[in-house]
Amino acid sequence: MSVRKLVENVYEVGVRDWDRELFDELIPLPDGTSYNSYIIFGSEKTALIDSVEPAKKDIFLNNLKALNVKKIDYVISNHAEQDHSGSIPDILKMYPESRVVANEKCKNILKDHLLIEDEKFITIKDGDTLSLGDKTLKFIFAPWVHWPETMLTYLIEEEILFPCDLFGSHNASSSLFVKDERKTYYDAKRYYAEIMMPFRNNIVNHMKKIEALKLKYIAPSHGEVYKNPDFILNAYREWISDKVKNMVVLPYISMHHSTEVMVNFLIDKLIERGIEVRPFNLVNADIGEIAISLVDAATLIIGAPALLVGTHPTIIYAGYLVNALRPKVKFVSIIGSYGWGTKLVDQISGLITNFKPEIIPPVLAKGFPKEKDFNALEKLADTVAEKHKSINLI
Repeated sequence: MSVRKLVENVYEVGVRDWDRELFDELIPLPDGTSYNSYIIFGSEKTALIDSVEPAKKDIFLNNLKALNVKKIDYVISNHAEQDHSGSIPDILKMYPESRVVANEKCKNILKDHLLIEDEKFITIKDGDTLSLGDKTLKFIFAPWVHWPETMLTYLIEEEILFPCDLFGSHNASSSLFVKDERKTYYDAKRYYAEIMMPFRNNIVNHMKKIEALKLKYIAPSHGEVYKNPDFILNAYREWISDKVKNMVVLPYISMHHSTEVMVNFLIDKLIERGIEVRPFNLVNADIGEIAISLVDAATLIIGAPALLVGTHPTIIYAGYLVNALRPKVKFVSIIGSYGWGTKLVDQISGLITNFKPEIIPPVLAKGFPKEKDFNALEKLADTVAEKHKSINLI
């Protein structure tokens, strides 16, 4: 692995994980990921910002050796999740004079998970600064982005923000800096959708602190560094806003094609009314793609067959994830087919508790959809169009 220079006396020393396919045993990684760590050489002190996934610690430590790092005075832990903190114990062994700089909540999590001794910590508060001699670090608390202990570190003299997970993207790249903004926008939006979207309201407040800073670079702990901070800041302003688009997201599964026929009919009717539709067959859908679409969608419609007295387990899984993501969708409905069990609507509705959309009455067909069911689907398309018009999307 190569050490990469960000600016004079500031280097990225982390690891690219080209082959990782799944994050948290849940999130697909089509382009791998990176665990970025940054070292800052001040005139008097040296600071390391975050570490890497423990499985990659040997590469990480070799990067420090390659850079001929003789000492590390401070290890800044912005976030205790182990893809960023997991190699801190190894840093403390290699550089025993080091002290871990963290807020109180982060300190307690690190002690619990990594068994770091209390005397190894320097505990800081929101707004505190730490001098490295000719360079100064300022700590900005940003709780619930996306854990309760998260903070950001700002290098005042170089105007670099190290926000850890915030503004990141899962992407293993040989480039330190963003080159393809279109690709990075997609990667960052996917990352936001999967990880940050549930904490949208918190990010709104934290953005106010960030916008007060002078910024030349934003250097997250996943993905590439932004030389143009406004690029990602403007993207986040859009994503965290209350604005939605004239779009329906339609995740579905069909066991004997009845629900699939209803889904395809409804898609056509929505398109005829000028509404963008993004259907996802849950048999093989990428949950990241569903999450990305939910960032913008005005309406969510779930296509669900009945199974026993309830619905299909895959629908339960999808409903749980949607509820956890807390999208800003304004309207929700359900379509589907049943044989003898009729509690699928109650079961699905019971999953949606973390956000409060307006519920559009469902359309359920007994067995294969018949003329009255297709008429009901046409009326559903009319209702969705009217709802979108009512909030000036059409």
